This record gives sequence, structure tokens and C-alpha cells, in this order.
Amino acid sequence: MEDLTLPKLLRKNVENYGEKRIAERVKKFGIWQSYTWKECYERVKYLCLGLVSLGLRRGDNVSILGENKPEWIWAELAVQAAGGVAVGIFTDCTATEVKYFLEHSDSKFIVVDDQEQVDKLLQIKEELPLLKKVIYWDPKGMWGYDYQLLKSLEQVMQLGVAYENANPQFFDLSIDKGRGRDIAIICYTSGTTGNPKGAMLRHKALISNALVWAEIDEWNNMDQYVSFVPPAWITEQALGITGHLLSGIQVNFPEDTETVQENIREIGPHVIFLGPRLWENIVRTIQAKIFDTTVIWRSLYRLFLPIGKRRAKSRFAKKRAGYLWNFLYLIADWVIFRPLKDQVGLLRIRCGYTAGSAVSPEIFYYFHAIGVNIKQLYGGSEAGLVTLHRNEEIKSETSGQVMSNVEVQISDEGEIMVKGPNIFSGYYKDPESFSEKVQNGWYKTGDFGYLNEEKHLVVIDRMDDLRRLKGGQKFSPQYNEVRLRFCPYIRDAFVVGREYEDYVVAIINIDLENVGRWAESKRIPYTTFSGLSQKVEVLELIKNYICKVNETLPEWMQVKRFVNLHKEFDPDESELTRTRKLRRVFVEEKYEDLLNALYSEQEKFSVDETITYRDGKRSRFKTTIRIVGL
Repeated sequence: MEDLTLPKLLRKNVENYGEKRIAERVKKFGIWQSYTWKECYERVKYLCLGLVSLGLRRGDNVSILGENKPEWIWAELAVQAAGGVAVGIFTDCTATEVKYFLEHSDSKFIVVDDQEQVDKLLQIKEELPLLKKVIYWDPKGMWGYDYQLLKSLEQVMQLGVAYENANPQFFDLSIDKGRGRDIAIICYTSGTTGNPKGAMLRHKALISNALVWAEIDEWNNMDQYVSFVPPAWITEQALGITGHLLSGIQVNFPEDTETVQENIREIGPHVIFLGPRLWENIVRTIQAKIFDTTVIWRSLYRLFLPIGKRRAKSRFAKKRAGYLWNFLYLIADWVIFRPLKDQVGLLRIRCGYTAGSAVSPEIFYYFHAIGVNIKQLYGGSEAGLVTLHRNEEIKSETSGQVMSNVEVQISDEGEIMVKGPNIFSGYYKDPESFSEKVQNGWYKTGDFGYLNEEKHLVVIDRMDDLRRLKGGQKFSPQYNEVRLRFCPYIRDAFVVGREYEDYVVAIINIDLENVGRWAESKRIPYTTFSGLSQKVEVLELIKNYICKVNETLPEWMQVKRFVNLHKEFDPDESELTRTRKLRRVFVEEKYEDLLNALYSEQEKFSVDETITYRDGKRSRFKTTIRIVGL
């Protein structure tokens, strides 16, 4: 383990598989293009040598900004093979955010996807004196760009070929110099409470994470995986990159963000990772399609779904469902569940993972009811992989059992603390924050939770996000939010409770597609998101669902007043992180006046705000939103 690095794992796979096995596939222009392990290795080699010829030195940082594509993996491994450190940036970051990451990480090179990302760099190039080259892999639209700063990936690889001719042993020797203790990547935190911090992870931490994970779920070189989660996120680093190199699992890349669902169905993956919001989106999509289908299919769905849920609950409780229920489930599976899973590309799923924030128990029951083995895991950029559901040990309310290479303890205040070889090695240029978060080898996660009798970790919420009401009761806003998001008509929910108030309120984001489809079926006219959200019928639709959720909650946790927000929460407005987590403190401050109105007797609230678009243009927006009491 001490000598293992990601480039060494790549080289080992080339020795084992060469041209015999496909390593990666990507859909381009409607055609799946395959790359063998040998082809991937050669691209990594020549890109590495090309970067070295341009001035990359051991220990330098190189940023990568682009969609999930083979080129991302090649770029990361090329940088690491040269002894450098890869820095991931989310594709939807604005130019200002990109500048922050490049400046903070001292990146000397950046490898980007396409013209859109290049344009962001050209806006800020004068403010980045350390930046030597911007290397792009998609040449579409780039023919008229004549900047010394720019080079295509192909041009850099050609430089690499020439460099190898003059230094034939350099690449292998450079890989050999690598050690497990070397920093492999810098993963920036989501920044829910301030500026993102750069968590530094060593090769051995990444490998330790993926090795235990792969052993538990028995990943192998026959498994298909669809890479959709951003590689700038630690989870994709553990599964889509390190797990890929360790187990030989084949990684498939969608053609575009808009074709992900279609491409997943084409591949029929055995392993997939989706964030909680994406699993929720799939449920909403299924529910909406069922709503649109014939009366017969709707009736069969309503008949068989409770059978699936009963079987799932029996499995969760480690009880036998009985011969009759198993027989009924067999019929349900062939008549409804298999076609349903096939429609959304989940027919062959062996392991479906989720993490990043809490998942509603209803989501778990739903997917296990239709036969999708969804598992919750818990971890983070700093903590690595901490817990994971084992097969037949799935508890919808927990995040699974602690991994064999990790220790977990709960502080007197209820904070989850983690220790093990997979935790990070520090924050880049911020040793003070590292000293605050890691004490005596224990990383303080900032999450509130406990270990139950079966040694499953139950994560309740962020320590800072727990709220106390006027009556002294403590509650977790996230607990309410994940249950509200199970509704096919609710995309996002922001729940608030105050110390000097005795009830809870909510700001709701409707799901435009599903609510729009519902409105059309009811012949309710609308033109905009804002207009649709304030329709009396839509407010009543959301109210009815909130009332159903309230029935499952203690009186003091129930939502008593809510609004349908006139717009969606948006990462570009800093309301969400790039992994779609609510930036709770920011949102609470931004909508303070609206929250004050919710805690008053007002029935309406006037909105007058300036909207800034991605191109920098601004426009003024005025509307009135209704406040609904329950």
C-alpha cells in the first residue's frame, strides 16, 4: 500500500489486460467509442510527457474543469504520473469561482473541456500570473482562437511523443518515483458555511477507501459503471477513478448531461452512484410516467407496489416474507417492476449508491420494492468512506456499518468523529483549519449522529443546522426536507424553525416538469415558473402533500406555513453548493424578509429583486407570492 499510486495501478492493468479488455467508453455523435486499457495508458503517457515538456514539475498543481469524459481521467493520471497534484473544478462554476480555485490552488496548468470553459479562462487570464497553459480537449468552435495561452490536448500529446523519443525511460521512472504518501488530489469542500477549502488526499488514502469498498460489493472487471457524478467530488474519485483502476470495472461516459438517462438505459449498468436528488428525480419521473399511462397500467402499479414494499420491509427487518408474498412479488416483478426498471436503465443494477445528504426512508423502500439494491454510504472529502450498507444489512434510517479500516466515535456533544488511513492530510494553505478539525488523529466531521445497537451509523444533521424551538424542542430541518422531497411535485424544500417561535415554516421549490404536466392534465394555463408556482390549484396540491408529511411528524416538528418560491434555488446565486446541497446560512439570510412574513399573519409577500444572468446581464423582477397556512 505504501508504494501504490493510481498511475501504478493503471500500469498494472495494462500488463494484465492490454488490448484484451475495454477500460472506458464514451458516446460521441451517437456512437459508443471504446478505449482499451492499452489505449488509455498511451494517452496518459503522452499527455504526461507533453505537460512535462511544457514545464510541469513534480509537486505542481494542475486543475481539471470539464464534463465526465475519459479525458478527465487521462488528465488526472497524467498529472499524477508526473508527480503532480490534480485539482477538480465543477463544470458549472462561474469565471469568478474558477479564478478562486486556480488562484487558491496555485495551479500552473488547467485542462478544460470545451469552448465554454475556455471562454471563462480568457475572461480571467490577466488575473492569473501563475497560469502557463490552458489545454482543451474538445476543439469544436476553437478554430478562430489564436491565443498563446491555449493548446489542444492533441497538440500536447504530440509534444509528449517527441519528448519520449528524447527521453524513452522518463515516464516509467517518473511513475516509479511515486509513493502512496504523495498527495494525489485536492478536493474542494462544498463551502456550505464559507469559502471552499482544499482537502488534500494521498494516493494511499484513495486506495484504502476504494479497496475496502470494492471488496464488500465484489466489483469486478465484468461490471459496467456509468460515470455521471462530477469527478471533482470525492465520491467519483473513490468509485469512478480509483475503483475503476483497482477492480477493472468498465467506466461509461454519457454523451451529454441531457442524454444521461437514455445512455444509462443503453448501458444497463451493474453499479451506479447518484446523489440523493437524482434518486428522487428518478422516483418523480416514474410517478409522472405512471400518471400519464393507461388506466390498466396505473391499476396494476397501485396493486403491485404495496406487495414490493411489504417484501422490502420484511428484508429490512430480516424476516421471511412467506411463500405467498414471494410468489406475488415474482408476478409483480415480471408484470410491472422489470419493465419499469428497464425504462429508467436500472434493470441490471447490482449496487446503486447514494450519499452527500440524507435520503428519505420512502426512497429506500420504493427502490427496494421494485428490486433496485440502493445503498446509503457516509463520508466526505476529509473523512473518506466511513460507512456503507452491506447486502442484507440495509436499514433505511441509517448510513450503514462502519468500514473495517475506519474507527468512529461520538463526542459528548453528539458529534461524529472519524479516524483511519483514509482521512485527508490537511487543507491546502490552511494548517489552522486542519488543526481545528483533526485532533489526536480524530477528524471532527461537524455532523450530529449516533451508533445504534447494531453498530449502524445514524446521521441526523449538521451540528450547526440543528434548531431549537421556543418550547425547547430540538429538531433537524433536514429530517423534514428529505420527506417533503419524496413528493413528485416538490424539487426542493427549505425548512426553518426559530428559537423564539413555536412552529416550523417551509420554502418550497416546485418541480416544474411534473407540476407542469399535472397542470396540463387539469387544463390549468400557465406561462412561467413563477406563474405556475402561485396558481391556487398548485398551492393546494403542495398543501395536501405537506399535510400528509405532517401526519408522520410530532406536533412541534410539523410545517404550519409555507410558500412556493417564485424561482428555483440556484448554485449560481450561491443558494446551493455545486453538489446541490443547500447553503443554509446564506439562504436564511437572503430570504430573511420572506421568513419574517411566514412568521407573521401576512397572506402575501411582494418580491422585488435584481437577477444576474450567467453572461453578466441584469434584470429587475417583481411579483407577489402567496403564504399558505395549514
